[in-house]
Amino acid sequence: MIGDAPWRVVLVSRWAAVVQGFERTIRAAGHEPVALLTLREVGERNDDLPLADRRLNQLPAELDVLMPARRSTIAPLLASVDPDLAVCMGFPWKVPPAALAVPRLGWLNCHPSLLPRHRGPIPIAWAIRQGEEETGLSVHRMDAELDSGPVLAQRTIPLGEYVEPDEFYPSMDEAVFDVLSEALAKLAAGEEGTVQEDGEYESFFTDEDAWLDLERPAVEVHRLLWAWRYAVSVGTLRGALTTLDGETVRVLASSLTEVEGARRIECGDGPLWLTRIEPAASPASA
Repeated sequence: MIGDAPWRVVLVSRWAAVVQGFERTIRAAGHEPVALLTLREVGERNDDLPLADRRLNQLPAELDVLMPARRSTIAPLLASVDPDLAVCMGFPWKVPPAALAVPRLGWLNCHPSLLPRHRGPIPIAWAIRQGEEETGLSVHRMDAELDSGPVLAQRTIPLGEYVEPDEFYPSMDEAVFDVLSEALAKLAAGEEGTVQEDGEYESFFTDEDAWLDLERPAVEVHRLLWAWRYAVSVGTLRGALTTLDGETVRVLASSLTEVEGARRIECGDGPLWLTRIEPAASPASA
């Protein structure tokens, strides 16, 4: 067993809902959240980040907010609050070894896949793209590599019918906090976790992934365009793109069965119905 005294825990995330749930879960386990480590607003979903004023105001007032400008300042900022443990989800920077070494119990990360499957920044997108029926959550010890440390707890989550991220991600909340609770108990019992073997690291989508290849089977096109709803691009293009009536459009949703009012297109082995599309100004600016 690791000592009975409450741990001082730093929460590490850009997502307000995660911070709030982590705070409740850690307190329920008998420990003390002491600070939030987060970043300035970035990306396209700023209204869901804790840095918007209305989001910060929802967080516990007793949490110090640590906001590094660069990776090299994470370690001294952490040291300033003397943590026993850091708990992370949705933090986009690779944490340097000096920062990993600050909490005496290390770092835990909650990753949305069944590790060692789908290491990397967009695991839900890759699971959809590869046609898997389920995904999951893994809480693992963090080490110098990405998503590669020993796993303390996991939960399986069915993917089901594809839905918008704003619907799917909140449906995972209960499982996130449940699996974290289990991981905290195992950490307190002195368990090291299960060492990951094999697996693969999958990065962001690129310009090569942006355009739909309509010569492919309909189910593959369907999966790729839905995967783009959960993806981030490192290129100049944001998919899923195709051309309709001479215009470049971005496809946001599709169905393998006929939907009234949807646009039918022909793929390599049959039809696909495009249920949501939006204009894309041009291939260069899409």
